[in-house]
Amino acid sequence: MDAFYASIEQRDNPSLRGKPVAVGREASERGVVAAASYEARKFGVHSALSTAQARRLCPALVLVPPDFQKYRSVSSAIFAIYREVTPLVEPLSLDEAYLDVTENAWREPLAMNVARRIKECIREATGLTASAGVAPNKFLAKIASGWKKPDGLTVIAPGRVEAFLETLAVDALWGVGPVTGRKLHGAGINTTRDLRAADPAILHRLVGSMADWLVQLAHGIDERAVEPDRPAKSSGTENTYSQDLIDLGRIRDQVASMARDGAAWLGRHGLYARTVTIKVRYSDFTTITRSHSAWPATRDGEALAARAVELLSRTEAGRRPVRLLGASVHNFTDSPTEPEHQRHRARELPLLDAAGD
Repeated sequence: MDAFYASIEQRDNPSLRGKPVAVGREASERGVVAAASYEARKFGVHSALSTAQARRLCPALVLVPPDFQKYRSVSSAIFAIYREVTPLVEPLSLDEAYLDVTENAWREPLAMNVARRIKECIREATGLTASAGVAPNKFLAKIASGWKKPDGLTVIAPGRVEAFLETLAVDALWGVGPVTGRKLHGAGINTTRDLRAADPAILHRLVGSMADWLVQLAHGIDERAVEPDRPAKSSGTENTYSQDLIDLGRIRDQVASMARDGAAWLGRHGLYARTVTIKVRYSDFTTITRSHSAWPATRDGEALAARAVELLSRTEAGRRPVRLLGASVHNFTDSPTEPEHQRHRARELPLLDAAGD
């Protein structure tokens, strides 16, 4: 979807159309931009930017508080359209998905025509525009979907893959973020052509285990299937506070409450969790996480809350001002009981208490 949250707000409030709009909380509330309209993006406003900085970049910016219930409702309508066309729908977020349309309800042999019809259905049902990428695999389709936004449709036919990849920047490859990108550029590896020609030993020194994967992508190879209804791997809550938290008692209460929210989510889904993780962001934006895993798995709210609070002792919360807190549960099981093969393994290896920044 194109600028999904912002486009919904512009659709529902005609006075916002044609204006730079950002969805997010006010700067006084430590707000962060959740979405920006295309008018706002011309000024450099983008998601994850603080609203204070967004206003500096675009003084005329209209800030709209988020309404996630409304966004989820629109998303449900869009995904219903996808699933009428094919059951092979893999959600990535509320506004993005992979579809395998090799076989489809319209019996349409050309994926380009399927994409065009889906875009029309979305516009008729929601009044919103979507951009689509059509390609032989997920990696290429993902790149193509962002090629001609908004309201774009880009096709990379099998016969065009090589020409498309020839000058593609390495930054476009799946998994290449700012840090990895700087390493590659520093070694003179700027395009997929450079990546293909690079010495494998040098690549492994630069990016470690990612090297082989990146070389595959540079050749246009991505054999991952579209996986419908992927099971959740974690659930959590986090909050950015309008004023830094200093009192350790309040910090503990906040983290415990978030861990209990995780327990409630586990109960609703009939799951148990082995791991609880907390996230702490200090006032200088330094962010750390601390995790603990244990058997038996649990969905007991007080047990998870106690473990989350204990993890705070391995942070500087209470000694340094805290801007953001989060707590989440991971490593789900259908039963709290430790599997037999895991019990045998536990006799050989002690359970590790995982921690990382």
